[in-house]
Amino acid sequence: MYSKFTIRNFIGFFGLMLMVFMSCTKVPSTELGAGLIPTIDGVITKDTILEVITDTYMDNDSVRVYKNDNHVLGAISNDPLFGKAAASMYFELAPPFFPYAIPGAKDSIRVDSAVLILSYKYAYGDTAAPLKLTVSEIDPTTPLISNYNYAANYPSAYNIRTKGTLADPINIFIPRLKDSVNNRYERASHQIRIKLRSDVARRFINTYDTTNAYRTDSAFKSLFAGFALTVDQAAPTNALIHINLADTNTKFALYYNSSSAGATVRDTAVAYFRFNSFSGGSANLISRNRVGAEIAKYTATTNKSDSIVYVQSGPGAYVRVRIPGLKGLSNRIIHKADLIAEQVPDDANLFTTDNYMRPPRYLLLSAIDTVENRKYNIPNDYIFSPNQGPNKSTFGGSVLSKSVPGYSSIAAYSFDMSRYIQGIVTRKDPVYTLRISAPTNDSILYREPYPQVSAVQIYYLGPQEGNDVGNGRVRLGGGSHTRFRMRLRIIFSRI
Repeated sequence: MYSKFTIRNFIGFFGLMLMVFMSCTKVPSTELGAGLIPTIDGVITKDTILEVITDTYMDNDSVRVYKNDNHVLGAISNDPLFGKAAASMYFELAPPFFPYAIPGAKDSIRVDSAVLILSYKYAYGDTAAPLKLTVSEIDPTTPLISNYNYAANYPSAYNIRTKGTLADPINIFIPRLKDSVNNRYERASHQIRIKLRSDVARRFINTYDTTNAYRTDSAFKSLFAGFALTVDQAAPTNALIHINLADTNTKFALYYNSSSAGATVRDTAVAYFRFNSFSGGSANLISRNRVGAEIAKYTATTNKSDSIVYVQSGPGAYVRVRIPGLKGLSNRIIHKADLIAEQVPDDANLFTTDNYMRPPRYLLLSAIDTVENRKYNIPNDYIFSPNQGPNKSTFGGSVLSKSVPGYSSIAAYSFDMSRYIQGIVTRKDPVYTLRISAPTNDSILYREPYPQVSAVQIYYLGPQEGNDVGNGRVRLGGGSHTRFRMRLRIIFSRI
C-alpha cells in the first residue's frame, strides 16, 4: 500500500518533469523560413551564428535587354545612396510588309497626324515628377543592327547618333499613363502617346511610297533608321518607366483621310507601323554615375568586412560574401542553415527616395570560382527543374517584408544553404566565396545535386527569374553591422 505522501510526491515530481520538458521544447522565434525544424534544446539540437565578411563590387558583366523584354526609359537625378542614372531607347517600327502603300487613292489623301504610341507597363521611382522626353530620328549612318542584342551598360561603345528631333520636347506625367483611350480606332489604356510634327506626318503619308522608302525593307531603313527616345537628365526627375516594344499597344500611327475614285465622302483612316521581333532592331542603353553617392565610399577592395553593402539590379552592384568559419566546422547533422540579409533604412530619406526606390524583388546567391571568375549555383541547394525552373520558393531570395523596432517595414532576404554546408562538414566539399546579386538577364553555371556527376550546364535567368533591367536597389547590413548584421545561422545536432 502506498502512502498519501508518496503519491503526492510522485505527482509533484511528474509535474516538475513535465514543466522541464515543455520548457526544453519551446521553439524560439526564427527567420529561417518554412519547414519542420528540430527544436533547439541546447543539448541535442543547437544553433550557432557564423561571421561573414562582406564587400561591395560594381558589376561589369554585360547586361542585355532582349527584344521581347520590358525596356526602360528615364533618369534618376538624385539618389543619395546609388547615384544618378539615365536610360534611353532606340528602336525600329516598320510597315507590315513591303512593298507598302498607304491604303486609299493617293491623289486624294490628306494628312491628319502621326502619333508614336508606346506600351507603358509600370514605373520605378518617384512618379510625381514628370519626365521631359525627346523623340529623335536615328541617323542612318549609325543604324541599329537588327540581329544584335546590345549590352545596356556600354552606351558609349555603340555610338548610335541622331539627326534631329521629330517633335517638341514633351512632359510625361506618369500617373496619367494608366488612363483609358477611347476613339473610333481603339480602346486601350497604359499608353504613352506622342504627337509628332506635321512635317513628319506628311513625310510618312505623302512623300514615302513604293518608289522610295516603302519599296523594300532595306530602302526604308536607309531613309528612316528608327526612333530615339531620351529624357532630360537636368530636370528634377527620379523615375524609370518600363515600356514593351513587342506589345500590340506599341505602334506608329499615321492618321489621314481620303476618298475613293469619284466619291464625294471622305473617310478617315489610320495605318500602323509596328515592332518586328525578328527583323526589327532595338537598343536599350543605360548609364550610371556614382560620383558623390554613398555607394562610392564602399567599393574599395579590402579584406576588411564592410558594415554596409549595396545591391542594385543591372547594370548595378553585387556583394561578395566570405564565411571563414565553414572551413573549420566539425562534422555534424545540419538541420537548417540560412544566410540572412536585412535592409539598412536610409533615415535621412526614409519617406522620399528610400520609399519609392524599392528593393529588388529577387536576389540571387551564387558561388564564385575565383580562378575562372565564373558563377555557379550553390551546390545541392539551388536546383533547377526542367519544367518549373529554379526552386526559388525553397532556396529563397525573394524579398520579404519585416517589422523591427523603429521601422514598420524593412526588406529582408534569406537563402537556404543547408545541403551545401552538410557537404562541407561531411564530405569535405569545397568552400566557395559567395556572391549576392540582383540578376537581370543573367546566366549561371549549374551542377546537379550530389551524387550526380553530369556535365556542367549553362542556365539563363530571364526577368521572370529575376528583375527587369534597372528595377531595384537595396542597402544591406554587412557582416560587421551593429544592428542589421548579415549572418549565417545554423541549427545542428552533433554526431
